[in-house]
Amino acid sequence: MSAGEIPKEAAVALWYGPRGNPARDASQSLDAKKRTAKGAKGMKVAIQGEPGSFSHEAALKLDSEASICPSSLSADVFSALSNGDVDAAVVPIENSLAGSVSEHFDLLLTHDVTVERETLLRIRHNLIALEGSALGDIDRVFSHPVALAQCRRFLAAHAGMESFAFYDTAGSVKQLVTLSDRHAGAIASEAAAHYYGATILEAGIEDNPENFTRFFLVRRKRDAVPDPLSNKMSLAFSVENRPGSLVAALSELSAMGTNLTKIESRPVHGKPWEYIFYVDCQIQSAEEGGRAIEALKPHCAMVKELGRYQEAQQQGSGI
Repeated sequence: MSAGEIPKEAAVALWYGPRGNPARDASQSLDAKKRTAKGAKGMKVAIQGEPGSFSHEAALKLDSEASICPSSLSADVFSALSNGDVDAAVVPIENSLAGSVSEHFDLLLTHDVTVERETLLRIRHNLIALEGSALGDIDRVFSHPVALAQCRRFLAAHAGMESFAFYDTAGSVKQLVTLSDRHAGAIASEAAAHYYGATILEAGIEDNPENFTRFFLVRRKRDAVPDPLSNKMSLAFSVENRPGSLVAALSELSAMGTNLTKIESRPVHGKPWEYIFYVDCQIQSAEEGGRAIEALKPHCAMVKELGRYQEAQQQGSGI
């Protein structure tokens, strides 16, 4: 350790001290964090995470002129949308490797919002550090736990780099620049490196290149614009507590020829061993979507349409 350097334990503690606990302390209110693009003409879009995050990238893919409104918590994103503080929200709903973002399914269910569009984003992780840093300088790496898990091989090959979970991928880049921590690296997107003026030491460090995240663009129901070309629908339903009710509900969809592309269950809060089922299905027309909902109702205690939209197409493994 050179003169003037602080011990590693103290340096790591600095990462968490200035920001506090992100689950408790949003650092700033949503209004104070509206670091929007100057002169932006598109919608005001809320995201969970910092500027330069993958959610930021997905939002601009869905609306290239969007004004981005970052927030620390997903619940705050949905509250801002429900309250009319923003026009839309862009949230990750499923990763091809890590699976679904369960919290976002729950928030879609409990708010009066609808999915208007979806997109797929190729997730490319990079080791990012301060300008002038070298790979050998890095002995600690910060990022979101999912990003760290998706870069296990790289981290295992660099045994001198200890990994630490942080609240956000782009937030880890922001923090290393704020602290001028020359022994720290962050795993995040190329956009995050550019946004905060850092440098990429190693690009494409993810274990699996077939790493995609599906994002929803969500709007208040009264503001959503129906897409006549919609060919996909997301639903939530709970079945009656009687034998065979789930099989009967799914059989109705099968009898109609409706193709289910996804189904998963989530526990009902406060009701142990009762579940909400989330389903994605392909539809040929608005009429088919309506028939599917009506077919489910006799077998379900609750049915809610979460949105109809065009199915996003995967465009290969390039950036």
